[in-house]
Amino acid sequence: MNSDPEKRLREGSDSELLEETTPEYSEKVLDRCFTPRNWGMIENPQGFGKGSRICGDGMELTLRITNDKIHDAKFFTEGCGPMLAAGSMVTELAVGKTILEAFKITPELINEALDGLPQESEHCADTAAEALKQALLNYLAFKKEPWKRAYNK
Repeated sequence: MNSDPEKRLREGSDSELLEETTPEYSEKVLDRCFTPRNWGMIENPQGFGKGSRICGDGMELTLRITNDKIHDAKFFTEGCGPMLAAGSMVTELAVGKTILEAFKITPELINEALDGLPQESEHCADTAAEALKQALLNYLAFKKEPWKRAYNK
């Protein structure tokens, strides 16, 4: 019997090994990995935020806000599939919410909305929540004096 796990995977001789090495992703995670919602960036957004992790994963999030209500949210990442899913879900959760409601979107809420991420991918929900929080703080910083935004670029 071959003891090389990589070779056994390539040959398809050990389905149990494949199950052990492949993380479980929910249907919601897979759907948003392959067809992410709200991908891209809003031109001249009212809120802009970044989230990042020490591993190098990062996300940028832009918001379109009117009268303290989020009308549009978009994200950009060059991260992994779970990062795409987390970015997609955080924007879905944020649209339609007031600023105060959006501040209540936590990594746990994102993870729950995705029907769970594997433990090694939970940092993706943290990154998405961080980017949203930074975008909301950015909006509030320039809310009373929007002309200052031109000097912040």
